[in-house]
Amino acid sequence: MNGNANRIQAEGVIKNIIREIVQECASRGEGVSETLVAFIVKAVVLDPKNDFQVDRVLASEDVQRLIDLCVKRLLDNKSASLDTIKLQVYFDMNYTTREEFLTEHRRVLETRLQPITREITDNRATTKDELESLYRKIVSSVLLRSGLGSPTDISVVREATAALQSVFPQTELGNFLNLSKRDKDRQLIELTQIVTGIRLFNKECGKGGEGIDNLPAILNEAIPATLKEIQQQTDDAIDASERFIAVLDTMTALSQKQLSNDATKHRIQEAMTNSRQLELYLNTLTNDARQSAREVDELLSQFNTRLDQLKTTIQNRTAVPTAQVYPQFMHLAVIWFGFQDEMVLLSVLSNILYSLEPYTVNTKELLVDEAIKKYLSKVSIITDQQRLQMNNNGDVVQPEDRSEGTWYYPDRTKNYDKLPTMYKGFCAYHLALNDFKLVHGDPRIGIVQIDDRFYSFSEPKDAVLFCRKPSSYIEAIANNAKVHPELIQLLDLHAHFSNVAPYGDLTQSSAKPHLKSDCGTQTDTHFHEKNIVKDYEWNEWELRRKAIKLANLRRRLTKSIQTNGSNFRRENATQVYLPKEQYIQTKRDNYTNVPQPKVYLRGIRGHQRNEDGEFLPANVKKVDLTLDIDE
Repeated sequence: MNGNANRIQAEGVIKNIIREIVQECASRGEGVSETLVAFIVKAVVLDPKNDFQVDRVLASEDVQRLIDLCVKRLLDNKSASLDTIKLQVYFDMNYTTREEFLTEHRRVLETRLQPITREITDNRATTKDELESLYRKIVSSVLLRSGLGSPTDISVVREATAALQSVFPQTELGNFLNLSKRDKDRQLIELTQIVTGIRLFNKECGKGGEGIDNLPAILNEAIPATLKEIQQQTDDAIDASERFIAVLDTMTALSQKQLSNDATKHRIQEAMTNSRQLELYLNTLTNDARQSAREVDELLSQFNTRLDQLKTTIQNRTAVPTAQVYPQFMHLAVIWFGFQDEMVLLSVLSNILYSLEPYTVNTKELLVDEAIKKYLSKVSIITDQQRLQMNNNGDVVQPEDRSEGTWYYPDRTKNYDKLPTMYKGFCAYHLALNDFKLVHGDPRIGIVQIDDRFYSFSEPKDAVLFCRKPSSYIEAIANNAKVHPELIQLLDLHAHFSNVAPYGDLTQSSAKPHLKSDCGTQTDTHFHEKNIVKDYEWNEWELRRKAIKLANLRRRLTKSIQTNGSNFRRENATQVYLPKEQYIQTKRDNYTNVPQPKVYLRGIRGHQRNEDGEFLPANVKKVDLTLDIDE
């Protein structure tokens, strides 16, 4: 309990120290973050020159001395070491991977769209004006979610409204209002994708596209320009590192008096570390920019293919089944949203790139220092590429020279390039020297595994020397990091210093839990929705009683009566669909003619008699006088 209390008290003291340092720097016109101050405090405590005991409570005079040392270090505007630490803090707090950034970007976008989305999903429009207002809000939501034009641009709104009416006419609002909130959200997303696809297709056909930028062309122009700028800064950082390493090599070999003092050597090492850290960060940005270029090429290929398929499906037909064309419009929109993501990512990369430059000012000033320039004019600079070319003959660590550890070689190890080498791939031997240098390791000579950690080296002889006493060299690297705290983040040495965490975790409290704490809990009666049947009965006789009552009800009649005034005792509302103007066409009028029959009987009259006075048989003949229709 006593040790626990001491630790808690020490944490409280450190928080107060950080707060006082921030206030002191602010009073002197220098704004610093608590994250930066927290790391500087721990770096000052770790430095053996300051003689702080981390295992005991700081006395009042130690606290004041710690504050003075930290403030002095934070106000040193000529320190390349402080620039490197600020660079590390900035990059660690602002850079994220593609997946993390896109996830956060979409979450922020959804958060910004929540107000208008809530207005739409919670709307209970009934009148004509309210329905028209709801439809306008849906159009605005579609425009905001798609990012194709401003909702305040009349031409953009008209085009989006026309596209929306073709798939979701205003008469469908009644069905939309009857949906659940989740179904409304899903339908809004689908409408956004369909409308976006329609507008993009119309733009391709030359029939619209108001307010839509040509993102593929912009990206194809911006990404190479960004890569060129990153490569230029990377080359400058590598060149500066090579120059500083050349100076340190000559100082160590020749012990030049004019440059052999510790202060000058310390400044050069700080500037070299600054350049190497910048180089690593620029390599990270380069990889992201190249990944964006590959993504844009893939998206552009999919975009053109989908447009060709849409043209084949639609052609010049006036009506196309929605089941065929809507999914294609939605896929076209998803591809376009991918272009928008790449635009945002490229913008973030460019902002980070230009934000790194202020942290290299002191390093650049040291390069143009007259004494350094004069000295550099007399030495030959060996570049990183030249160091690699020196070992083109394929020298590796021979079996007889392997004193400790397990060795891996490129031609014998699967996934050799994925081995997690320590110290970000820098030569472990050169890092352990008093005049340490940040020299890239050459994986072609082999990688050694010692205590589940992998180490690389620049030359076979360096590997042999390191493997004879690996523990002493590893300890020497940790000692160098205590004097140069920027190496802790650069070489990822947090495991060597249990009290130094990555920058993102510095502002958090200790991970060890307190043994005692005041707490309380509360459990809701029903924190999950329950479907309770109120009329459930378990008693069989109660069920029989209800059955008899129902049987009696079947023999009863329910009557109601309504007077002239009873209809107005409550408010009634009726909603109907507006009548549509429609017409139908019947068969055309026509007529037919039939022949009018006319028959004449000849010989009925004027019958003759015989001699006995009897009538002779009549010679009656039937004459048909009916005329043909065509006559």
